[in-house]
Amino acid sequence: MGERVQGNRRWFGRIDRQLKILARRLEATEIAEYVQLLNHPLRLILINIFTGIARGIGIAIGFTLFAAFIVYALQRIGALNLPVIGNFVAEIAKIVQAELDLNRPTY
Repeated sequence: MGERVQGNRRWFGRIDRQLKILARRLEATEIAEYVQLLNHPLRLILINIFTGIARGIGIAIGFTLFAAFIVYALQRIGALNLPVIGNFVAEIAKIVQAELDLNRPTY
């Protein structure tokens, strides 16, 4: 039984050493990539520009979908003819429609 325990300890010791080596390599790789990025400021600027554009497009699409959902929900609530809410929603729908009519392109 003692020989088996020693074998297991050696095996776990090798695994421990390999994991430490792997962890050091992963850490070194990440630091090296960061330093490389800092040494190329043009690349860093381009990455930040494209990231900003992607975020802006994502925000625009998200807000558009959210606003469309709100307008749709308000139209549905307005169709229910609830006394207080219906008048309020109808007024909002009129304002939105008037705004849309004003901003239509003319050809």
